[in-house]
Amino acid sequence: MYFVLSKILLFVLLPLNWAFVLLLMAVFKRDKAKRRRYVIAGVTLLYILAAPILFKGFTRLWDVKHNEGGGNTKYSCVIVLGGFSGPDGHNGGRFSWAADRFINGAQLLTTGKAKCILFTGGNGSLAPGAYREAPWAKLQLQKLGIADSLILTESSSRNTVENAGFSKEILRANNLQPPYLLVTSAFHMRRAVMIFNRKGMDVRPYPCSYLTDDGSFYFTDLLPQAEILSHWELYLKEVAGYAVNYFATE
Repeated sequence: MYFVLSKILLFVLLPLNWAFVLLLMAVFKRDKAKRRRYVIAGVTLLYILAAPILFKGFTRLWDVKHNEGGGNTKYSCVIVLGGFSGPDGHNGGRFSWAADRFINGAQLLTTGKAKCILFTGGNGSLAPGAYREAPWAKLQLQKLGIADSLILTESSSRNTVENAGFSKEILRANNLQPPYLLVTSAFHMRRAVMIFNRKGMDVRPYPCSYLTDDGSFYFTDLLPQAEILSHWELYLKEVAGYAVNYFATE
């Protein structure tokens, strides 16, 4: 039930819907003064949600900073959270914009930073098909010549809470000792670390897939951009998810 409710809540969190409702209310208001207020509110909200300067300011506060995984420390395993691929419609998979998760995980393994890699993720759709992300990711590493013995998979989880719980069982079964490197997108890392820690897992964050630059601001950041709206959707979902996970009981 929690999984289904989380998907429904996501629709409520979509910022474009808020502006759409305000403008729709303006259409049906007969009072010109009220109609004007709704239009102004809708347009103002659209600007706030589409202006890079405001979005950049928020990401600087929310994103977990990259720390290179603790210098020269070697880890028994790097855990890579799913969400970097999806079904291609032809019984296979394809990488998404978050492919940095896979790339960084592979680099940490091949450079010796981690002795093995664990892909955790099944299919998070409400109506999942046959596609499972972790086995597909393992296949991609095998194509690159990575030994099968270095790759672990967990393909039953549908969200981060299940990622943490199922990963813990696999790591224990393989006698892999903490701490572990945790790879996921920067916007998701804060919540992921909290969840993994609550599951009793000692992890070191290794964020990637940053949606903004180094934090510099430019004049063009005052101009609205359509892609910023979709970025806000990701962050608003994370803030809401963080709050829910923070107050949730096991």
